[in-house]
Amino acid sequence: MTNDPQITPSSGNVFADLNLDEPDELLAKADLAIRICEAISRRRLSQTRAAALLGVDQPKISALMHGRLEGFSTERLFRFLNALDLDVEIVIRPKRSRSAHGGIHVAMPSRSTRTSRQSHRGQSK
Repeated sequence: MTNDPQITPSSGNVFADLNLDEPDELLAKADLAIRICEAISRRRLSQTRAAALLGVDQPKISALMHGRLEGFSTERLFRFLNALDLDVEIVIRPKRSRSAHGGIHVAMPSRSTRTSRQSHRGQSK
């Protein structure tokens, strides 16, 4: 008998790997929270200033920044991103895999894509 650890490949979604309910939604919320934290950091906002900007109290910002997302709906996280001057774009398309159901995915465009989109804003066709 060996003491080699068992290695199980990840599905790409830790919440699915842990058999939690609604793993796609949990992963999407975590990805949105990461984007919010990045925006807060990029703007060098304190938790108190971020809370004032987002219309919540400081303990909610602390919870968000520590990954405690209970009580935060995806819609609320979208509003936070908008308050931080970020656009949220929702794309609906056929499901990507052979799974039984469609999924929820959060994607952040590359910097060059964002720059390209921003340069086209306000231009008439």
